[in-house]
Amino acid sequence: MLVNGQPTRPLMPAPEADAVLVIDQRGLPHQLRWQRVGDVATAITAIRDMWVRGAPLIGVTGAYGLALQARVEASDAALAAAAQALIAARPTAVNLAWAVQRLHRALLPLPVAERAVQAWALAGALADEDVAVNAAIGRHGLALLQAIAARRGRVNVLTHCNAGWLATVDWGTALSPVYQAQAAGLDLHVWVDETRPRNQGASLTAWELGQQGVAHTVVSDNAGGHLMQHGQVDIVIVGCDRVTARGDVCNKIGTYLKALAAHDNGVPFYAAMPLSTLDLALQDGLREIPIEERSAREQTHITGRAANGELVEVQLVPDGSAAANPAFDVTPARLVTGLITERGVVPADEQALRALAA
Repeated sequence: MLVNGQPTRPLMPAPEADAVLVIDQRGLPHQLRWQRVGDVATAITAIRDMWVRGAPLIGVTGAYGLALQARVEASDAALAAAAQALIAARPTAVNLAWAVQRLHRALLPLPVAERAVQAWALAGALADEDVAVNAAIGRHGLALLQAIAARRGRVNVLTHCNAGWLATVDWGTALSPVYQAQAAGLDLHVWVDETRPRNQGASLTAWELGQQGVAHTVVSDNAGGHLMQHGQVDIVIVGCDRVTARGDVCNKIGTYLKALAAHDNGVPFYAAMPLSTLDLALQDGLREIPIEERSAREQTHITGRAANGELVEVQLVPDGSAAANPAFDVTPARLVTGLITERGVVPADEQALRALAA
């Protein structure tokens, strides 16, 4: 995707192949800055403190983190400890564990002396695989948007949080169909939920849509239901951080409310789901998915650009007010119209998902 008209990925190997460079998403949309991740400890910090975020991107970052560990010490014990620490950095999104464990399993049969070179190559292959997966999700989602366009002309999409290319290595998940629809010449517009408390919609989704030249409007998190009631939303497409065997979708907090509003108003509600996000070991998303509880400060304070151009943090709530900050919620499968995967669009039910993963 584009930044200032130039094709860009949010994670790229450094020219010397001794680190990865990542867009520090905490500065967006006002500051585009790159951070160097040169060791496993920095990779953990980047994931935990959300320099990078989005399930697919933190998975690839975790894989590179393990590859960086292999360059320092590639013994079984060192790799196991690094893998455990990387996975613990953010517990809800299953892609992180999936990517780190996949790389870890591939390295263990190799001689220790060969692990560093192979780990770097395998992490790069995971990154390229993510791009291909997201492009395929976009192609399958494009068909949904083309069907709406054939009936209605302009297509109005509502999305929540950021599931665009900033959340992946490229293309994005929920926004991949949007970008492919733009390339196909469809007339479309995106309603962008601000997505409190970290405002990934207002800051990240709006920024990347603007960079790509896609028409969009930022709305408050509470406006989606109103827009649906008045026929201004044709389809809701969100990303996901984990999907259970029966099709429950875990995504950024607030997704469940959008699904309820969509269901009440007859608006199709889709989650874009790479197969790496499917967790067939779990059934009941409400009871079995660990929900990350992040710092209350994300809820009580907000960062923005001051008149002098500097980024400043301000307090929103009275002194002494407690704040809770669950980062995700679970949308039951009954509210999900379908799941857009790299292998096609499928219903959110166990039979279809197990067949898809077979």
